[in-house]
Amino acid sequence: MRDIANNIGVVQAVAPAVLSATNTSPAIDLIGFDSAAVIVNSGAIVTAGDFTAKIQESDTTTSGAFTDVAADEMVGAFPASLAADSVAKVGYIGNKRYVRTVLTKNGGTSIAAGVMVVKGHAADRPVA
Repeated sequence: MRDIANNIGVVQAVAPAVLSATNTSPAIDLIGFDSAAVIVNSGAIVTAGDFTAKIQESDTTTSGAFTDVAADEMVGAFPASLAADSVAKVGYIGNKRYVRTVLTKNGGTSIAAGVMVVKGHAADRPVA
């Protein structure tokens, strides 16, 4: 068996919480890694909640510089609406230094959710 834990970086983009509004994560720095996956873990959805997920990218941490990641820079796609008690993952294959996630509230009351970014193909190993 090969060890994966020492070959990836894991960043909590959104701490698991009950979200009742659109949530934009802080910028996640991908320097030193050649790949990334974004994982959204959802729990209960209240009052027919409709929440969507997306990834944005930028060369800087300036909030206004982030743009939505194009479909051809992702492996897979988030569902049209996040489902309760589910996990969704999307690979990022773009070339920007920073990514962030946006969980958008389109309707309903709230969703329990968290987001992790797993950074892979580290330039230096083992990853701390």
